[in-house]
Amino acid sequence: MHIAIAGGHGQIAMLLHPLLVARGHTVAGLIRDPAQADDLRDVGAEPVVCDLEVASSEDIAEAVGSADAVVFAAGAGPGSGAARKCSMDRDGAVKLIEAAQANGISRYVMISAMNAETPRGNEVFQAYLRAKAEADAALRESGLDYTIVRPGRLTNEAGRGRVAIGRELPRDDIPRADVAAVLAYVLDRNAAVDVQFDVTSGDRPIPEAITSVAP
Repeated sequence: MHIAIAGGHGQIAMLLHPLLVARGHTVAGLIRDPAQADDLRDVGAEPVVCDLEVASSEDIAEAVGSADAVVFAAGAGPGSGAARKCSMDRDGAVKLIEAAQANGISRYVMISAMNAETPRGNEVFQAYLRAKAEADAALRESGLDYTIVRPGRLTNEAGRGRVAIGRELPRDDIPRADVAAVLAYVLDRNAAVDVQFDVTSGDRPIPEAITSVAP
C-alpha cells in the first residue's frame, strides 16, 4: 500500500514512517521545508514538498497522487496563534479530505485531540480544539473510510505497546511512539474503519485494544 502522510516531519509521523516501511508499505511524507527531506529519507519515506497551509486542495491532490491512504498528522504546533490553528489544524485537514475525494482515495486516518468538543484552556487552546472538532466533523461527513485517533497528552517516553482505547476516556498521557504504533496497525490492517476513538497509555496490547472499538 502507498500511504501519503501530511505533516511528514512531525514527531509522530517520523516515528510512523519506519513502522509502515517495515510492514512493506511505501510512504510519502508531505513537508513544508525542503531542508527536512533528508530526515524523511533516513527513515524510509519519500519527501514531497507541499505546504498544506498555503496549498490549494488541487495542489495537495497532486502531491498525494495515487496513494491508497492518507494520514493527517500535521498541525500548527506550539507557539502558533488562533488563526493558524484554523488555517492548519482545520483547513489543512479539510483540504486533504478534498484532495482524497478528488483522487479517489477512500482511506483517511486523522490524528485529532481528546475532548475536542469541550472548550477549555486559554483562547488559543480553545481555538485549537474547535479546529480539531470541526475537522473531525468534516471527515465523519465526507463519505471517506475514516479513522479518527484522539490521543491524550503526548510524551516522548518509550512506547510500551499497551494502551487504553475507547469512545470516551479520562484524559491521560501516552507516548508518541504508542500513537504511531496505533496508526500503523490501523493502516496496515485497515482496522477501525468509520470509528473515532480516544487512546491513552493502558494495559491492553494494541491489536486487542483496537478490536474492542472496531465495528
